[in-house]
Amino acid sequence: MKFLRRIEILKRKSFEEKNFDGFLLFNDVNILYFSGFSGASCLLIPKDGENRLYVYSVNYEQAKAECKDFRVELVKAGENFIEKVAEHVKTLKIRMLAFDTLNVEKYRILARRLKNEAKLKPQSAVIWELRRFKDSEELELMRKAAELTSMGMKAAYDTIRPGIREYEVAAEIEYAMRQRGSWGTAFETIVASGPRSAYPHGGCTDRRIQEGDLVVVDIGAVYRYYRSDMTRTFVVGAPSDKQSKIYEVVKLAQESAIKNIRPGVEARAIDIAARKIIEEAGYGEFFVHGLGHGVGLEVHEPPTLSQNSKNRLESGNVVTVEPGIYLVGFGGIRIEDTVLVDKFGAEKLTYGQYPFKVP
Repeated sequence: MKFLRRIEILKRKSFEEKNFDGFLLFNDVNILYFSGFSGASCLLIPKDGENRLYVYSVNYEQAKAECKDFRVELVKAGENFIEKVAEHVKTLKIRMLAFDTLNVEKYRILARRLKNEAKLKPQSAVIWELRRFKDSEELELMRKAAELTSMGMKAAYDTIRPGIREYEVAAEIEYAMRQRGSWGTAFETIVASGPRSAYPHGGCTDRRIQEGDLVVVDIGAVYRYYRSDMTRTFVVGAPSDKQSKIYEVVKLAQESAIKNIRPGVEARAIDIAARKIIEEAGYGEFFVHGLGHGVGLEVHEPPTLSQNSKNRLESGNVVTVEPGIYLVGFGGIRIEDTVLVDKFGAEKLTYGQYPFKVP
C-alpha cells in the first residue's frame, strides 16, 4: 500500500539515517500524505510497533473503516490528545522523537509530560523531501485536477461578457469543475476585472464586467485531495495597444521560463529568465511576486520559483509558472500554468490557449 511505503521511506530517512525512534505528525496535510485520511489530529510512527492515528469521535468510525493498516486511537470529548500521545510515547520507550510542526502550547504540554524521557526535535524538512517529489500515482491525480481546472477556464472564456458580475463568472467556473468531478476548489476563485485586475489576489466581487476591461481569472480544481493552479487574462472587446503589448510581454516571459525548466536547474534561474524579459520591456517594477511555487496536496508547496529561492528543480516536481505585470489604475495581466518537471524538461499539465479577446 502506498501509504505504508511512504512511512517506510520516512523511517529510513529519520530512524536509520538520523537515529530517531519515533515520529509525530500534527500537520493535517502531512497526516493525509502518510495515512490517506483527512480528519485525524495526530499520527504517531514508532520505530517498532503499530502506527497510531489519533481521531476524535466525530471522525472515529470513518477512520476505522478507511485506515485498516493503522491503529486508530479514539480521543474522547474533553480529553487532551497530547497527553494521550505522550503516554503512548513513554509506553513504546521512544527516546528520540521527531515532529513536523507543533504550536508552542502543545509543545509545552508534550515536553512536560515526557520530561527527560524523550528528546523532541523538529524535522519538517524530511517530510518536504518526500512531498516535493510526486510519484506516478500522485501525478495521475494531478493530471486529473489539471484537466478539471482547464475545463473551468473554458467555462470562464465562454461566460465572460459585458454586464456579467465577477461572482457569476466564478459560479460558472466552479459548477463546470464540480460537474466533471472536482472535489472542490484549490483556493478561493479569483475573477478580478477592470482596475481590480491590478491586484494579484483580487478575489471576486459583485463588480459588473465592462467593455474594455482586463479580466484576470485564477482558478484551481481539487481531485482526490490533489490540486492544480491556472490563470488566464482576457480583455472584453477590442484590446488597446498597451493591453496587447503587456499581454505579449507576459506571454513571452512565461514561454521563456518554461523553456528553461529541466532537472538540476536552480529554481531562481527560471524566475530570472522570465523577469529579464519583463524588465527589458520596461515593466520590471510591476512584476511584484515570485514566478511560481510547488503544487500538490496544497496549492503552495516547495520548491519555490523566486529570485531568492535556494531550491534546485528535480524530476517529479510540479510547479506553477505565473509571470504577471500589474499597473494600478490600469489593470493587470498574468498567465499561469501548472507544470511537471520531468527528465525531458517541462510538461504543462493545465492547457488551453485562448484568444486575448473574449467573444
